Parts: sequence; structure tokens; C-alpha cells
Amino acid sequence: MKILKGVNKIPGGLMVVPLLAGAILNTFWPGLTRVGGMVTALWSPSGTGTLIALALFVMGTQISPKQAPVALKRGGVLLVTKFLAGFVIGVVIGKVFGPAGFMGVSVLACFSAITNSNGGLFIALNMEYGDGEDVLSQALLGINDGPFLTLLALGASGMGNIPIKDLVIAIMPMVLGCVIGMLDPDIAEYLAPMNGKLTPFFGFTLGQGIDLKNAWMAGLGGIILSVLVVLGSGIPLIYADRFLNKRRGYSGAAASSAAGNAAATPAIIAEIDPTWAPLAPAATASISAAVCISAVLTPMLTSWAAKKWGCPKFDREKAQAEAAAQAQTATPLSE
Repeated sequence: MKILKGVNKIPGGLMVVPLLAGAILNTFWPGLTRVGGMVTALWSPSGTGTLIALALFVMGTQISPKQAPVALKRGGVLLVTKFLAGFVIGVVIGKVFGPAGFMGVSVLACFSAITNSNGGLFIALNMEYGDGEDVLSQALLGINDGPFLTLLALGASGMGNIPIKDLVIAIMPMVLGCVIGMLDPDIAEYLAPMNGKLTPFFGFTLGQGIDLKNAWMAGLGGIILSVLVVLGSGIPLIYADRFLNKRRGYSGAAASSAAGNAAATPAIIAEIDPTWAPLAPAATASISAAVCISAVLTPMLTSWAAKKWGCPKFDREKAQAEAAAQAQTATPLSE
């Protein structure tokens, strides 16, 4: 069976197919991978953190500290662009339709979903298409996890705190990998084949945190919010990545999703400011749909950008193909 070749024919297939499989399994048989032992450790959502840490460590062994300033600059551009996209869309909807918006697409839903991005998905896609600096840019982009930017967009930034400690902990595996890779290049060479090979595992465990029923309940409003998340932020992100970061757009596209924790933001906001409480349930349903749908559309958008403007992955494949062709056409030396 040519399973891998079939999966690779789908845009972003190494991420999308396992993710959908995990989401379907979690929706209809949610306890199947939570039976304990090694099954739970690897395949359930609790394994996502371990896989992210492992992937960051491996990637860290392949980069040098000289790359860090570039990576942070890339992440900063994507962070600001993602925030501005969500802020502008939310303000426009508020001006036209009022805070309640339409069909569950409220100002609260827009600020919560569009300013947020799925860090695990971003890392996995950049491991597949990009380089170490792209992955490391998540260190800054990770600020949009949680309600901080939503509170900022709602004019309540004084009530939010940037989780600096969590950000430091999140990038520590990559820092350790970088140090070890510098101390012993042989370790970096040994781990190099693992780089990018963890993508299907990311996809499945991320899918295990998605419930497709929530997306269905949101109806058309969830679909509209999904489009606003992926295209409303994805298009500005691609252009910012291309013209400000001087890159090829795929990394910007990889940040065009909404993370699962965004679905919890409306409830958090409602506790802080009860005036938003009536809008929280509909916003939560719409965001849940956006999380599910963007998890499928974002890899496709990233694949499209990579094919249109290129990426390090395709550069490597081209170089390998050219080297193989030259080896085949080379004339053997006569004895």
C-alpha cells in the first residue's frame, strides 16, 4: 500500500490527514487513547507537550545562537500582523453590526480567534517547510496564546499579564538543543534525520483535542469566522512575511490558524467583564468551529504559499534531485 505517497498528494497532508483522524477519533470515541500507559503518553492530547519539546530540542541542535535575533524579528512581525488583522476585523464588525455581530460572529469571537494562533501547528508546518529560525519565531508569536491580546484589543490590557515564565519554559528545549549541538556537532548530525519527521505525530495529538460536534453546532457562523481567521489573517501574514521579513510567505501562512485555547477566552473575558457574558456561549461555539476548520485550511494555505514562492524544503529536495542526476550522468573514471 502506498499510504505515504497518497498522503503527500494532499496539500499539507502529513499534518492534515493525521489531524482529521485524531479529531474523528476524539469526537466519536473520546476515551480510546486515554486508557493509560504508553498509549495515553503518545497519542492523547497529553502527549502534545512532549512531542513539541522533543521537536524543539531536535530543531535546536540544528541552529546556532546567531540565528536567534533573526528568528525573534520574524516572530515579532507575525505577532503584530496577526493582532492587527484580528483587531481591524473585530472593529469593523463592531461598527457595522454592533458588539453582538451576526450569526455568532461577534466582536468577542473575532478578537479571541483571529488574534490567536495554534503554536503546535505553526511549529509543525515550519518544521516541514521551513528552517530553524522559522520554528524559533514561535518564541515571540506564542504571546498570542491565551486572552492577553484579546484583553488588549478590548481595551482592557491592564487586566492581562504576558506569561513570560511560560514563554521561557516553552523555548527551553530549543535552547538546550542549541547548546548541546554547539558543544558536540556529532550530536547535531546524529539527530538531523529526525528533523521534520514528527509532523504526523503532532497532527494526530492536536486532532485529539478537537471535537467536531462543536464545529457542527456553530453552523454558518462558525464557517464565516473560520474564513475570517484563515484568510482575514492569513493574507496579511503572507504579505508581512514576504515584504517585511523578506521571506517567501509560507511561515506567515502557518500562523493563520486559531488555537484550541481560544475557545476558552470568551468565558475568561466574561468573568473579567460581565457585560460580555451574554455573547460568550455563541462566541465559544463559533471559535470551536474556527479551531477545527482552520486546522485543516491552514496547512493547505501553507502548502500553497510554499509551492507558489518556494521554501527551504523544496530547495533541499531540488538540490538532492540535481545531485542525484549529476551522479547518474557522471562518466566513470577510467582505470
